[in-house]
Amino acid sequence: MAKDSGSALEQATKSRAEFSGHGDALGAKGHYDIDDAEAHNDDVLVDKSGESAFVEKPENGVFPDVTITLSWDRVEMEKEKTGFFSKLLGGKKTEVVHEPADLDLGCLYELQDGSRGCLQAFGDLFGSKDEPPFIYHTGDERTGDTEGIDEKMVINGAKWDKIKRVLFYMYIYQGAPDWRTVLPEIEIDIPGEQDLKMSPHAKKPELVMCAVGMVENIDGDLKLTNFSEYFPGHAEMDRAYGFGLEWEDGEKG
Repeated sequence: MAKDSGSALEQATKSRAEFSGHGDALGAKGHYDIDDAEAHNDDVLVDKSGESAFVEKPENGVFPDVTITLSWDRVEMEKEKTGFFSKLLGGKKTEVVHEPADLDLGCLYELQDGSRGCLQAFGDLFGSKDEPPFIYHTGDERTGDTEGIDEKMVINGAKWDKIKRVLFYMYIYQGAPDWRTVLPEIEIDIPGEQDLKMSPHAKKPELVMCAVGMVENIDGDLKLTNFSEYFPGHAEMDRAYGFGLEWEDGEKG
């Protein structure tokens, strides 16, 4: 769970030699997987890590809603099952099991008034469409068994002038050893534009967090940047991007 600390991050990763370069953040860089740049079959608005695109404000001054979706499938994994007699004989039995994967979609946000926070299903931080932060999460899907979209977030385009920046991420809560075993797809849909589509491929079990991309309000226009950057958790990702929230471990109810 996150809460706004309201303080700078002077002590964050001071001993690390390589910093993220994301604005004024003091955190170290995450991991980039070169496969992500080749993971798309369709043309997308920005398909490489670090690439940005600008979307001009509509003539009527009101952006349509921006939708972020996440979908994934059940995981098929091999597990070693060792019983008492197998241990005596020095043998192991391997079986294929269907392990429900629980992935979560979330965001870190900063509004024009300086308020910051986190939205995600864990902690029931679902946000609001018509009240700050003008971003909302539609709910938690814990298995990936549904057809099509499993989780969705929406930015209220009519309130775009109230928003400064939003960093979207997804993370493996449980049930998958790495991204390649679950192959989720996240899509940032800006009406009238091509989408940002990204499928995490990092095969590093310790990197359960993927910072997908960010939308920023630049003089009323919308800047979309693809990051595709991996971290071991929320706190490390936050330090890299400089939101300055306090993080506490916990479990879903």
